[in-house]
Amino acid sequence: MRTGKLIRLARGNLVRELGALAVSAGGVALGTGCLVFFLALGTGLQGVVNEVFPVSTREVEVVVPQVALGSLLGEQKIDDATVAKLRAVRGVAAAYPKMQLRIPAVSRYNGLFFGREVRMGLEVVATGLMPELVGPDARMPFEDPGEGQPIPVVGNRRLLELYNKVFAPQRNLPRLTDSMLIGFQIPLELGRSFVTSRTLPNPQETSMQLVGFSERATLAGVSMPLAAIQRINRKYGADADTYSSVLVRAQSADDVTDVAAGVRKLGLEIDDAERRYAVQIGAAVELVTLALSLLAALITGLAAVNTMQAFYASVRERTREIGILRAVGATRGDVAAVVLAEAAATGLAGGVVGVLLARIAAALL
Repeated sequence: MRTGKLIRLARGNLVRELGALAVSAGGVALGTGCLVFFLALGTGLQGVVNEVFPVSTREVEVVVPQVALGSLLGEQKIDDATVAKLRAVRGVAAAYPKMQLRIPAVSRYNGLFFGREVRMGLEVVATGLMPELVGPDARMPFEDPGEGQPIPVVGNRRLLELYNKVFAPQRNLPRLTDSMLIGFQIPLELGRSFVTSRTLPNPQETSMQLVGFSERATLAGVSMPLAAIQRINRKYGADADTYSSVLVRAQSADDVTDVAAGVRKLGLEIDDAERRYAVQIGAAVELVTLALSLLAALITGLAAVNTMQAFYASVRERTREIGILRAVGATRGDVAAVVLAEAAATGLAGGVVGVLLARIAAALL
């Protein structure tokens, strides 16, 4: 039987039995749609996890061990000498020390905030970063401007997303983009705290100027130039020589093991809490995606079985029709080809509809 005649015959049978086959096609559409949707959802969530918790295979965060003999005796610390030793470790390409702001600081904002009247006060937590670590993420100079000048700060992009998705809708505030906030100044009071009534001698009123957003910035507050943090800590008598941690960058991912061993030889340890957190979230996403995909595959399998049974019943009902086809010269292969063409068209139609439904569902999220 020629292909054209086979297609016309299969099409006529499909039109005649459209109502019965629609149920089978609907099952295939449901299973295929769920499978495509769940797989796409899992891939998208995995991408979000990788974006929100970027894990570099070349970088490690070096900190002082929480429990160590040296720390108990007051000897274990990270200073310039320790940073120099870290840079000398085999396989290390660069080391970027970080320092916490070790004095209380607050911010009070009373005024217009992009067209809305805002009155708020918050405790400021700041971490000092080297300008080289922030790099091009800072759209304005990220260096210590000196006494009396606005202090440049960078924020974490996750905080901006948190503001836009949670804080802004709750407080009826406008949603913002990073370009809208560049150059925005926020009042800063050094030496004061909302948590305790204690105020340091000679508190100072200054301001912070947002110069960019970076994944390098701390999640718990803002990040300032390291030199500015050291200057402020030193001015108020806080420790300005000991660093909180050091970000160590290996020359390649293969050198990380040697770098970690060198770090431990110096009596320090690697803080991989965020890395483990990202891995755990990623594993949970993969597990849920796998479970949902298996469920969708089961639905698709049941739909395939239903389609098979529907065509089995159809073939039994069309015994006379098949007999006539055989009588006019159709071979067993021709009859099988017609039935398989009908089944393929039913499955293909259901699959296409399922993919379209998955696409629509994804667009609505």
